[in-house]
Amino acid sequence: MEKCLGIISGANIENNFGALCVHRPVYMLPFAGRYRLIDFSLSNMVNNGIRTVAVYTGEKVRSTMDHVEDGKAWDLNRRFNGLFLFPPVSHGLSAKRTGEIPQYYTTKDFFEQAKEKYVFINHPNILAKVDLTEAFRFFRETDADITFIYKKQQDPFGEYVNTHKMNLADDGAVLNIGTNLGTEREFNMYLKMGFLKKDVFMKLVKEAIERGESDNLLETILMNKQKYKINSYEFTGHVENIRNLKSFYDANLNLLKKDIARELFYTNGTIFTKTKDEPSTLYTEDSVVQNSLVANGCVIEGTVENSIIFRGVKIKKGAIVKNSIIMQKSEIHENAAVINSIMDKQGVVGEDIRIAGSMLMPFIVEKKQVIRKD
Repeated sequence: MEKCLGIISGANIENNFGALCVHRPVYMLPFAGRYRLIDFSLSNMVNNGIRTVAVYTGEKVRSTMDHVEDGKAWDLNRRFNGLFLFPPVSHGLSAKRTGEIPQYYTTKDFFEQAKEKYVFINHPNILAKVDLTEAFRFFRETDADITFIYKKQQDPFGEYVNTHKMNLADDGAVLNIGTNLGTEREFNMYLKMGFLKKDVFMKLVKEAIERGESDNLLETILMNKQKYKINSYEFTGHVENIRNLKSFYDANLNLLKKDIARELFYTNGTIFTKTKDEPSTLYTEDSVVQNSLVANGCVIEGTVENSIIFRGVKIKKGAIVKNSIIMQKSEIHENAAVINSIMDKQGVVGEDIRIAGSMLMPFIVEKKQVIRKD
């Protein structure tokens, strides 16, 4: 896939995550004890031979720069290609134009100078270990201008309402992409990823700027669908569509199922992330840990069940953690209880404090928030 460059563009849905995304974009949400959501997109691209990746950071760029740095963790710190970070710039077109197309247009020189002839676009809030090499081969062999990737998603309980629904012809051609309203038990869920010929991509971007019809690339493609050959590629593996607080909570706890964790972390290549050297986790004689994912550098003295514990967390004697996500450097003091909750980085729950949410709406402890009796 040396002829293809990757584009990672945020989903701009920070408002769906409350306090967790006050200071970070969605794709920088901590995940699975030691990763960020963007690690899955970057790793899947690199594992499939993409060596040039452009990341459109959005306005909350600080956490992105701290985590990805020069791309060394993904072998993208290269002289002539590698990782490129594009913060938002004043494009001089209109203060109200906030979609991704104006940002693509401000970096048109990057695309025009790149030697790659194709682009792969990926929204990092959807985790799916797609075999991009095979999908790219399909895209080229069918001589399509655009290939969208989708999954036939079972949805008997309406969990995926308001996600993108692809309407396909019998031969796999894309007729349109709408919104899933939960009227069917199974639907074709668009995974917000796909391949485009670079000249088609640039033409769409420039025409969208000139006509002012839409700042959204998907809308622009669909408005021009009669001009191009647009087909589809089916992915049959596991997908985590992280679009709000509930789906983020569920996606983390789903990792406690071995088959899901094995697929997301090892199928079609491993997941890379920024390394942090810390000692192994210490479990004292009083600790009880069941069905949980615990990162390194922790001290566990209490009880942990069905939870995701990030690096450097301290759970002290008598404390109970159940069905929760405890992020980096957080502390839960003696005889405290954290149930059905998400604790952001460096949060503190004081001695004898009880906090609890529900499986439908977890309780949130904000970053560096301290909850004590006094």
